[in-house]
Amino acid sequence: MNYTSLQRTLHDCASLDKLKRIHALCVTLGLLHSRNLQQRLSCKLLQSYKNVGKTKQALRIFDQIQDPDVVSWTCLLNLYLHSGLPSKSLSMFSHCLLMGVRPDSFLVVAALSSCGHCKDLVRGRVVHGMVLRNCLDENPVVGNALIDMYSRNGIMRMAALIFEKMRFKDVFSWTSLLNGHILCNNLNFAREVFDAMPERNLVSWTAMVAGCVKAGAPIQALELFKRMEVDDGGAHLCADLIGVVLSACADVGALDFGQCIHGCVKKMSLGLDVTVSNAMVDMYSKSGRLDLAVRIFDEIMNKDLFSWTTMISGYAYHGEGHHALDVFSRMLESGVMPNEVTLLSVLTACSHAGLVVEGKVLFTRMIQCHYLKPKIEHYGCIVDLLGRAGLLEDAKEVIEVMPISPDATIWRSLLTACSVHGNLSMAQIAGKKVIELEPNDDGVYMLLWNMYCVANMWKEASEIRKLMRERRIRKRPGCSWVDVNGVVQEFHVEDTLLHVNAELWHLLKGIKEHSETYHF
Repeated sequence: MNYTSLQRTLHDCASLDKLKRIHALCVTLGLLHSRNLQQRLSCKLLQSYKNVGKTKQALRIFDQIQDPDVVSWTCLLNLYLHSGLPSKSLSMFSHCLLMGVRPDSFLVVAALSSCGHCKDLVRGRVVHGMVLRNCLDENPVVGNALIDMYSRNGIMRMAALIFEKMRFKDVFSWTSLLNGHILCNNLNFAREVFDAMPERNLVSWTAMVAGCVKAGAPIQALELFKRMEVDDGGAHLCADLIGVVLSACADVGALDFGQCIHGCVKKMSLGLDVTVSNAMVDMYSKSGRLDLAVRIFDEIMNKDLFSWTTMISGYAYHGEGHHALDVFSRMLESGVMPNEVTLLSVLTACSHAGLVVEGKVLFTRMIQCHYLKPKIEHYGCIVDLLGRAGLLEDAKEVIEVMPISPDATIWRSLLTACSVHGNLSMAQIAGKKVIELEPNDDGVYMLLWNMYCVANMWKEASEIRKLMRERRIRKRPGCSWVDVNGVVQEFHVEDTLLHVNAELWHLLKGIKEHSETYHF
């Protein structure tokens, strides 16, 4: 086997056993002792071990390289970066500079990516200066990395300036700027960049659709996906895009559209991808088809933590507390350890099903058995659990003794429980706290106003209305969605004939007259 064929074999290798055999062959033939071949082969081996998720073996390969060159150091930086250790990657970058390695475009790209993921703007600017000193700024790949680094650090003005100064802008340059605006929650600017792109690829479409979902615009995300199918024929769908679109379907309960996506998944044989399967479980759960969610969940061969958590959340969403606890027990039996999100889902399930004892036990086990530190969301679940069960004093005691300062959500949860169980005195305390923390929340004013009206406390109710007028707070109109033949329609309480389809308005009017006639 010559070097070229060996290199090609390493590049295509996806099996750990096969990789180990090739590694052993290199050692037997003494190829790793040849100074000329060592650098190139070692980098290929390092890259191959990284691709199969064996970080330790990859690091051993690097340690065996005598006088590693810039290519070897770049491989090492990328290894740490893709292993979720960007700070370690930056440390190695500093070390290689001390060793006298002169950076090239590939090395600075790895360093800039690490600065972006670490949100280390200071070192990112140092690397930027290095780019300018070594005349690497003409390379579009370096420019894209600079845009990404400044975007991840929230400096969009600098990212846009670098983009404007780039002489050669490819689709990745545009996508880097697009991603930057999405990372900074600038959906409108992101859409302007997207619409101005001379060409788009799958990455740019996925980024824009995901940006809409992230910004709370799921209908816009679905419309973009439909436009992509028209413009590009939908021939190059990937697991990431499918997952994002299914998430948008879940947000608005677009069951028909989600089932169409499910059909695409089957057609393109993406059903074995655990990320896609998890997204389908979430979509069916939130769209009211818990039976289909369970069926897909049971078909997942290699369930990861997110699979278990998604199924638990599905049961919690439907108030099936006992089923959620059963899935949680099965997860522990399978050897998968929960994280904070999993425990939050289980506690939510207990809260919605009124399982007070089970919820308390889980909260205790979270600290003592799973060694997880409860966050404010977990305390919020316990307050909600106790409040729903009418244990208002216990809920208030949890708020008073918790080591974290309670936020408006926790006080709002107690306020809602007080409203349900008619405890006006405690509701006044909780309402005052919510107003202090979030003075523009219209819901708390309306809840207190309703309670005062029920209690015939008209003076206090009038004061609430007066306070709302002074602060110019208006009750936000309710909003709902309906999925008809794959088209999601959005409705608001304030919709009139100008906003709603005339035919639909006529139908609703007929239903109202019919119900009044027969006294439904």
